[in-house]
Amino acid sequence: MIYEEPRFLPGGDRYMLIELGNEMNLELNFIAQGLATAITENNTKGIVETAPCFASMLVHYEPDEIGFDDLKKEMTSLLGSLGPSTDIELDSRLFYFPAVYLDPWTKECVQDYCEKVTPKTPDPEFVVEQSGLKDVEQLVRVHSGTEYWVAALGFWPGLPFMMPLDPRCMLTAPKYNPPRTWTPQGTIGMGGASTAIYPVATPGGYQIFARTPVPIWDTEKRFPQFEDSICLFQAGDRVKFVPCTVEEFEHVEAEVEAGTYLINVVEYQKFSVRNYTDWISSIDASQRF
Repeated sequence: MIYEEPRFLPGGDRYMLIELGNEMNLELNFIAQGLATAITENNTKGIVETAPCFASMLVHYEPDEIGFDDLKKEMTSLLGSLGPSTDIELDSRLFYFPAVYLDPWTKECVQDYCEKVTPKTPDPEFVVEQSGLKDVEQLVRVHSGTEYWVAALGFWPGLPFMMPLDPRCMLTAPKYNPPRTWTPQGTIGMGGASTAIYPVATPGGYQIFARTPVPIWDTEKRFPQFEDSICLFQAGDRVKFVPCTVEEFEHVEAEVEAGTYLINVVEYQKFSVRNYTDWISSIDASQRF
């Protein structure tokens, strides 16, 4: 649900948690990101940085410059200035990512988990069962049939938590229990309704079924998109997965290794919440590709 009034909670001696609701809801995330933009444009005194999430936002502030109560007043005022969520417009880059679906690397990872931890239905088939799809081929069509909205970054530096913008591509599946001890770098998977990309080889619990060779964090900043940050994504970016073959993956992987890969990104766009909600109201969200 969306709260009638935001909740302002202390998150330590220099953090404020602003809760807008209690569900994974794109409208709530649009509001959180709109507030983050307003804070930047307003140059609010004492705020170090913000971290929008699905239904909330964490504000890092300097208590020597602004107290909790005064910060609450500032945030309440800025939230009021946003107006209806449909009025929000956000800068939004669009990234095109090659992705091998039903790939050999995540298949090996799942098999290793079944042998060493506990048996389970292979991840692609499990997502098919949980989301009422016909087969794994439809999983590929549905998952790759939409742009994904980067709602938040976390868990590991640069890891994006993403939601499908097309409701016809909404998939849901529970996470592993217990989690895996390892996951290949660049793995694409989902837990709940959120899709993520693993920046490095790391433990994890999302159901996995694809892999991309494109780096999403780079401490050496070898590519222009990392000039201002070691993390590729920002909240409000969009990602479109383009199915490719293993051979195409290996070709891109070699270019990434050589530092010659051209990251495919459209940087000049704005995302209009009004245009988006108008489009949503014009389609049958129960359809599948």
